[in-house]
Amino acid sequence: MPFRNLQEFIRALDESGDLIHVKSRVSPVLEMTEIADRFVKAGGKALLFENTGTQFSVLLNAFASERRICLALGMAHPDEAAERIQSLLTRFSTPASGLLDKLRLLPLIGEMAAWMPRVRKGKGECQQVVMDKPDLTKLPVLQCWPHDGGPFITLPLVHTRDPHTGMRNLGMYRMQVFAPDLTGMHWHLHKTGARHYNEYKAEGKRMPVVVTLGGDPVYTYAATAPMPDNVDEYMLAGFLRRRKVDLVKCLTCDLEVPADADFVIEGYVDPSEDLVREGPFGDHTGYYSLADDYPLFHVTCITHRRDAVYPATIVGIPPMEDGWIGMITERIFLAPLRLTMLPELVDMAMPVEGVFHNIVVVSVRKAFAGHAARVMSALWGAGQMMFNKVLIVVDHDVAVHDYQAVAAVVAMQCSLPGDVHLSRGPMDVLDHASRRFAYGSKMGIDATRKWAGEEPETLNTPLWFEPWPGLMAGEPQVKAIQVAAGFPVLFVAFSRESKGDVSACFRRWIDLGRLKGSGWVVFVEEIADLDNIPYLIWRIANNIDPVRDLVTHSGCKSIMALDATRKYPQWDDFDRPWPNIVTMDPDTINRIDARWNELNLGDFISSPSLPFIGMLYGGGAVAQ
Repeated sequence: MPFRNLQEFIRALDESGDLIHVKSRVSPVLEMTEIADRFVKAGGKALLFENTGTQFSVLLNAFASERRICLALGMAHPDEAAERIQSLLTRFSTPASGLLDKLRLLPLIGEMAAWMPRVRKGKGECQQVVMDKPDLTKLPVLQCWPHDGGPFITLPLVHTRDPHTGMRNLGMYRMQVFAPDLTGMHWHLHKTGARHYNEYKAEGKRMPVVVTLGGDPVYTYAATAPMPDNVDEYMLAGFLRRRKVDLVKCLTCDLEVPADADFVIEGYVDPSEDLVREGPFGDHTGYYSLADDYPLFHVTCITHRRDAVYPATIVGIPPMEDGWIGMITERIFLAPLRLTMLPELVDMAMPVEGVFHNIVVVSVRKAFAGHAARVMSALWGAGQMMFNKVLIVVDHDVAVHDYQAVAAVVAMQCSLPGDVHLSRGPMDVLDHASRRFAYGSKMGIDATRKWAGEEPETLNTPLWFEPWPGLMAGEPQVKAIQVAAGFPVLFVAFSRESKGDVSACFRRWIDLGRLKGSGWVVFVEEIADLDNIPYLIWRIANNIDPVRDLVTHSGCKSIMALDATRKYPQWDDFDRPWPNIVTMDPDTINRIDARWNELNLGDFISSPSLPFIGMLYGGGAVAQ
């Protein structure tokens, strides 16, 4: 059943024993983040901070488990919505040849009508209290990480409208608070909000924008979903909750918002104004997204429920709460992809180490030579899949969520270099490694069984590398070496000193006969932990631009190297700033350690930032 509001969802968490009430004072500046980060990475409970220095409580980690995300969306299991969509699309796509067949669709059409949002008369619960003067400082807005540019609203549901079609869009774009009635509006250039902004700018019109927080938790999910431009996110919310969303008119804007929202922040963006510098922000990639210029949002009115709760989230080094939201997206949008684009698609996985877009694994029912390459091209052209950096294609009988099994299949079925496909295209704005802003390269790995016509250029033989006496003395830039157990991958922790030093080392080892067989040699920074494979994969996927960073040897095609080290202007023709990874500062860590028992948080959980503090570059958000 759908929740009537956020308070009802909080009661459900309470009744299931999945919520901790934190009654002692905890600051929204860094301290809440540090506690929430410990709980999300330990698989812990949701947190309700009740003493925030404002009149409002803060809810964190509400979606950070499979059970909680399913509860929030009214599902018994993650595949439930996908199964409903599959059934719906199948019924609609089945030919209706006769009158009786067409009549059978009428109940289905009626069911769909029940999902459409409706605007009701009068005010909603979200408008029970109207601030005399809009003041965002009265809300417990979080500063999440030490080098953030300031406090950020992290779960805003941003409502805009297409000036030509009138179609509403619901997006989620972080908002840095600059003043009581001013924030940034961080919509990326590929997002619908940015498109609406450009259309208002072309017409010389002020753009109405309204932000809501809270309400039925399904709204928060809908705002993150990769919906087509012409589909109302509140229709998706109605489908998931099996009941239409009631909307009410705003007080100062010609837009509508859910009646049960906790907060409504009304305002506008004036496209004629200069952009403002926003950021940095510790982002979902686990690195800081650096300061850049975005529009200014002017607040004209703030309303809220009498019992409003401020919902927030934190992002950073995975796993984080957004990983569970991504898991649901992975399941829900599998059926539409299968039925509208790729009927051969069997399953899909987006590992949390790939932060949604960096790594995707798909299984397909292969039907012809070159089929995997066809799948790569189709997916790289499908909506937000255009941001994907590494795409692995396996056969239908491979369990894509069993990453050990996927790695084993890649080892057996991927023959270098022919089964590695490279492409160029748009990248996520947050990708810091691409050669140019929001534009870079992609790598597809064909790990399917080969058909006639796909004969490999080289034979797969075991990767052979045996350290020799004096290796470290003779190769002072090599700080550590690790052979991946059971897989043809050699990890090398390497200290960069000059242009081309990674490729020179790789080719020298082959020339000297130190490296033979087939497989991969992956060079990472000397600060990387070679024993922690998940975090190693996270670092590698973030730090590569495949076309630039793949290294080959003309005399040994069966081994490829990947340069996943930091890139430098003087050595790599790289003129973009390199960000730091996101960690908490030692003072905040120590302060929470000292207060743990006082806060009644249960068994002690150490800070997830501790292993990474020694991996920081010099500088703040921008690495020196």
